[in-house]
Order: sequence, then structure tokens, then C-alpha cells
Amino acid sequence: MRVRNVGPRGAVKALVAAGAATAVAVVPATATAVPTQPANPGEELNVNAVNRHLAAFQRIAHQNDGNRASGTSGYQASVDYVVSKLRDAGFDVSTPEFRYTKYYLESIELSVGGEPVEASAMEYSPAGNVTAPLSVVPADDSTGCEATDYEGTDVAGTIALIKRGACTFAKKQRIASEQGADAAIIYNNVDGALNGTLGGADAGVIPTAGVTKAVGEQLVGQAGTEATLNLQARFDEVTTENVVAQTSTGNPENVVMAGAHLDSVAEGAGINDNGTGSAGLLETAIQLGGSPDINNAVRFAWWGAEESGLIGSTKYVQGLSSEQQSKIAMYLNFDMIGSPNAGYFAYDGDNSDGVGAGPGPKGSGAIEQAFVDALNSQGVEVEGTDFTGRSDYGPFIANGIPAGGLFTGAEGVKTQAQAEKWGGEAGKAYDPNYHTVGDDMDNVDRQALKRNTKAIAMVVTKYAQNAEEVTSVRANSVGAQSFTTSSQASQESQGHTCQLPLK
Repeated sequence: MRVRNVGPRGAVKALVAAGAATAVAVVPATATAVPTQPANPGEELNVNAVNRHLAAFQRIAHQNDGNRASGTSGYQASVDYVVSKLRDAGFDVSTPEFRYTKYYLESIELSVGGEPVEASAMEYSPAGNVTAPLSVVPADDSTGCEATDYEGTDVAGTIALIKRGACTFAKKQRIASEQGADAAIIYNNVDGALNGTLGGADAGVIPTAGVTKAVGEQLVGQAGTEATLNLQARFDEVTTENVVAQTSTGNPENVVMAGAHLDSVAEGAGINDNGTGSAGLLETAIQLGGSPDINNAVRFAWWGAEESGLIGSTKYVQGLSSEQQSKIAMYLNFDMIGSPNAGYFAYDGDNSDGVGAGPGPKGSGAIEQAFVDALNSQGVEVEGTDFTGRSDYGPFIANGIPAGGLFTGAEGVKTQAQAEKWGGEAGKAYDPNYHTVGDDMDNVDRQALKRNTKAIAMVVTKYAQNAEEVTSVRANSVGAQSFTTSSQASQESQGHTCQLPLK
């Protein structure tokens, strides 16, 4: 592993390697920098500065083939921009490298009965050119997730059409393959495009495409019709990096950690997903400064390769020893905080709504309430969203670290009740341009961005001074529970559908 230290000249290095793994643990510098009082989160926040960060990300994408995806020049330029701003704010910064297998889709063509059908490839789908009859897997409670779902349906030598839901995409295509299918098509169970992944280079076993709910329901009536799925893709080993910075002040045994993924998908600039989270977090760090007068150290992170399956955050957490993990009091995650048809969601740390995935590690409920309070103080009512493991909090909660954060919605559809409560348009996706070329500077609700960034600053500052409401609960519950991971989540809710083994 190579760690690039880019702190200010003369500063004591605040970041140390966590061992042979590709992650970095941080300890405070022993420099004699004079602490400054943290900025008042309500008064000092400048939404124009957040917008300038977004404009910088848009400019970077424009200058680099239209995107900021990990492993590209656009991502590297985004890293350099964030590092420069953090350095100017007085942080020592580390950019630990990691390697992973990246998926590149070259082309996909789907036709049924000789007619072309619009489809997307599941990330990490194997390449293949399959012509075979279309079979339809019955849609029931488990929807192709168990071998028994195929009883009475012969899919051997066919292209199997399967409805989304109840288990991961990877499991659906694997079960279909075990039943003899040569390829799979998964259709959405909600309106909108299906942007999914099989989870990794070793997960795909047969070529697998995704189609919309409307297309899938139309194809259900075409069982037995000859279909062709021609999917061409390749895999490459890519080296990329995270950005990690920690205050030189505050207790290093009690670290408040906050993160956002910095990469976009290859299709576009990724301004809402996740320029908004990255920009809001960056401005919070700048306002806090590298040596504020705080009781608990604050560690900021911008993750790489989130869109390929939480690679950067997972590498980071895996590279920490148990002792290093125990020093992280909490993890706060910000992924899409300015969706153009915004909802206002906080991760449901205590499963108070009683549906979907279960609670996070003990202490997560207190974090949820802190975000609810921060938005309530701005006159905004908040709803919960499940810990489905579909964003960078996943590896943290899987290791027992309390977590929380904010989210304004992706391809999920806003209800009439939500439109009456928050404004916007009912029956329309929170982000109609999710994972498309349309995710640009025009794809942001500036009011939602301002409110959520203010909430980030409020909660980070609150816990930088006193995190006892989280740490005291966690100390009494270590080893007493199990935690939901992306592959175990029983149900999807409004969770972000970045590239994970989605259901």
C-alpha cells in the first residue's frame, strides 16, 4: 500500500498505516497548533461555498470524459480538489491506495421476438451472446430466490425472466443458473430504470440484464418467444484511493467519523450522486478546521469505488484492527443530499418504523434522533430509511460501529403524502436522473442541499463536543447483537441503490 501524505508543510503527520491492509487509521498530531473554536453550524454555513464545490466537480467531469468514476482521470482530479481544500483548512490528509477489479460494459443488446428491448447490464455480469426461448419465473413471495420457486417451470436452456425482490440480484441469477438457465433478465418492481450489480467479479455466473417494470410486465406475456441477449464486458485491475483527514485536536480514543463517496458512475458527472454529499461534507470540514477546540477527534473520509460495491470504505474498515475500530465512536454517512424531487430521510437506527431491515448497532438510534432534531429545527419533518447496507455505512455497521446519516432519495417514487409534506411532485422519482448523464448541476434541489448540509454541520459539531449518548450505549452492548449487511437485508426501502447486491 502506498499512502500519499499531503498535509501542510511543517505539520506533524496525523495519519498512520493500519498495517498491510489497504486502509488507514489516524491518530492526532502532536503539533502545537492553537485550537480554534468550531464554527457555529447555524451561522457560518455558506451554501454558496457548497455550490462552488459542486461546480468544481461538474467542471472536472466536463474536462475528463464526462464523469468522475474511480480509476479515471476525473476521479483523480476530484481527489486532488478535495485534498487541496482540506490542506488549506489546516488538515493533514492521506490518500491510501487500494486495488480492485473494475467492470467495464462495452455493449448490450436485448431483443425478444426480433424486436429490440431497452436493457441495462447488471454490473459484474459475465459477457455472453445467448439466443434461447424466454422463460418466466413465477412471481411469488421469494420471486426466484429459492429452487422451489422453479417447480413447474422449466428454465433449462432458456433466458429466464425474474422479478426483482426478496433477495439479491446475485442470488437470483445464481439460482437461475443452477436450474439450467443460460442467461437472466431481472425486471424492476418499482417504476424507473434498474441500475444494479451482482456485487463483484466472482459473483456473476450467467449473462444478466435489467429492464424496467413496464418492460418486464410486457415480456411476461411472451414466454416461449425466442430472445437474444448479447452482452460484452471486460474486467480490469484498477488502483484508486480514498481521502482521509482528521483533526489534530480532540480525543483520538473517541473518534467521530463522517464520510461520503466521491466517485460517480461512468454515465455522468454524479453531481447529486454523490457530489452533494461530498460537497456538504467538505464544507463542514472546512468550517470546522484542522485544529478546532473540540473534545472528540473528527475524522473525515471521501470514499473511492463506492459505485463498484463499497470498495473503498470496505477496504478501509477491513484494514483496521479491532482496537482501531473500537476507537471510532460512530460513522455518519452522506450519500445524495440534494435530490431534485427531494425527500428528507434519516437512517432508521433503532428500527422505529418496524418495517424492512432491522436496527443498526446500539447507539444508532441516538444518531438518528440527532439528525431528526437538526432538520426539525429548520421546520423539516423527517422519515426513516432502512440500513439495507447499500451505501458506505455498510462495512461499519457490519463491524458493530453505530451509524447514521441523511439521504434525499434515488429512484424511489415520492408519495402524495410526502409531496404534501415536503413539496415536489408525487408519483415521480426523488432523482429522475439517478445514475444517468442527466445528473448534473441542474439535478440538485438547492434548498434540500442547504438544509442537509446545515444538519451535517450541526450533528458533527454536536458529537465533536460530546458523544456520550452514543458511546455509553455502545459500551454496554458490545458483542450483544448481530448486524444487517447488504446480503442479509430482508427488504429494500428508500435506500440508495448504488452498486451493491441489490434486491
